[in-house]
Amino acid sequence: MKVVATGFLVLAAVIYLFTRYLEHRDGTDVAAWVGYVRAASEAGMVGALADWFAVTALFRHPLGLPIPHTALIRKKKDEIGDQLGGFIEENFMTPDVIEHRAMTLDFPRRVSTWLADPVNAPRVSDEAARLIALSAEMLRDEDIERLIEYAIKWAGEPEWAQPLGRIISQLIAEDRLEPVFQLACDRAHEWALGSQDLIDRIIDQDVGPAWKPKFVNILLGDKIYRELVDFTYKVKTDPQHQVRRSMHQFVERFADDLQHDPEMIKRFEGIKQELIGRDEVSNAASTAWKTGKAVIEQMLADPNHTLRNSLSNAVIKLGVRVRDDRPLQEKLNGWVARAARHVAVNYSEEIISVITDTVRGWDADDTSRKIELQVGRDLQFIRINGTVVGSLAGLAIYTVSVLIFG
Repeated sequence: MKVVATGFLVLAAVIYLFTRYLEHRDGTDVAAWVGYVRAASEAGMVGALADWFAVTALFRHPLGLPIPHTALIRKKKDEIGDQLGGFIEENFMTPDVIEHRAMTLDFPRRVSTWLADPVNAPRVSDEAARLIALSAEMLRDEDIERLIEYAIKWAGEPEWAQPLGRIISQLIAEDRLEPVFQLACDRAHEWALGSQDLIDRIIDQDVGPAWKPKFVNILLGDKIYRELVDFTYKVKTDPQHQVRRSMHQFVERFADDLQHDPEMIKRFEGIKQELIGRDEVSNAASTAWKTGKAVIEQMLADPNHTLRNSLSNAVIKLGVRVRDDRPLQEKLNGWVARAARHVAVNYSEEIISVITDTVRGWDADDTSRKIELQVGRDLQFIRINGTVVGSLAGLAIYTVSVLIFG
């Protein structure tokens, strides 16, 4: 476009020189039209040169001369960035504009409709897996290990005995421990049913003299086995059995001691500190993190794994729930609008600083070249128009002067 615009200037100059040649050629009468063409070409050159100067002055010094008020973009780069940021802040980042725009976007409905579409399920699954994997990648193992160690030390600082005692007492009052006792009794009875071989071995090895007859051991073993099975069955099926009541009494007394017995509290806290202070505890936690991280990464890498499918299904269900519930959408819209207004009120300057600081960081010459490449093509039309309009203006002025003065 520079070549085209310059071509118009050169054409006007050639025409001007040609008409001047015709006017000064010896012994030849000059036609009337020559004056009109000369005036038009002369004015066209002036217009082209003037607009060339104006366009060039935006980006650099014309002909390298340090003429005042030239190379404007290079000199005013920082001011342009500040003014652009101020314009955006005053006209686009106002709280009312941001809040209105957030409401009209109807963001929850759009997002939920997209999420609820089964066609998008693979992408939802991929993005969720990528997000989790990225989070795990960002968390360095060393930082997690230190966090686990800190959490273990933090958990060991307060006393556990009295709070634990109050929790157990509350569970007893609400009869929440009965299922635990029942489970223990069930397991004890299951163990008794399979204890025949163990009882026989113990009797053969430890009960009575070695010379006693074999049938005596068999009879004694059968007797103990039947009694044990019968006893555990009674404990299992009778909630009021003495053993069951003793279990309740033991737990109640233990909960009371944890709250009120200084000796028990001291012993319990000592065990806690000894347990937490062991290296095996922190090492086990660190190993668990590394193992869990590896397992999660492996599961997420498999497109058909249950974890990924569960994530995808959960997101789709959430999308359907929001999509079909207009009151919920309106409530979410209100939250989005309030959040957007809060950002506009409190952080607009920080957001706009991204523009101003970025422009300030640009090299002045490089910035001028970039802007010229973006808008320079259109600016060259100013030079072309200047040539054409100047020619027409010169022609009009010359015509009027001829009509007036002859």
